[in-house]
Amino acid sequence: MNKKFGIKEVVAIGIGTALFVVLTEIQIPIGIPNTALQPRMAVLAFLSAIFGPLVGAIIGVLGHALGDALFYGSVWWSWVFPEAIVGVGIGIFAKKFAVREGGFTGKKMVLFNVAQVISNALAWIVLAPVLDIVVYAEPANKVFIQGAFAFLGNIIIIGVLGTLLLAVYSKVAGKSSSLTKEN
Repeated sequence: MNKKFGIKEVVAIGIGTALFVVLTEIQIPIGIPNTALQPRMAVLAFLSAIFGPLVGAIIGVLGHALGDALFYGSVWWSWVFPEAIVGVGIGIFAKKFAVREGGFTGKKMVLFNVAQVISNALAWIVLAPVLDIVVYAEPANKVFIQGAFAFLGNIIIIGVLGTLLLAVYSKVAGKSSSLTKEN
């Protein structure tokens, strides 16, 4: 985990939040009401895997809340906070993924996907449905089905698009970090 919080992290939060909000409108329906495949989750996973859990949590909360407010007119808080869980869960392992060092291959890709599956399970199979029931008095059978499909959609999007983004970035970052200053 990156213990230093500086300008790079602030910029990542700004750009990540903006991308998350813009990508809110890109949704691929999966046949379950208010649930869709959303590429914005790959952006959250990508930035969490590079900048750590705090950046991931902030992007998840701000991006989802602003996206809901701008595109739907109100914020569905029981689905905002699970985004933070996904960002934190992936971000905790940011150092181990070695993305910036150019080492995001093989076992590190597997670790990334295990972390994202567990994070998404906690967020969408547990937290979001429970918050829907407690905060909005939604019917349990409805919200657990939505949560299960949100989980499946997110692990697919992050597993494919998130892994691909990180692999490409890691190759580029690894090459550029080998540059040295000449005297």
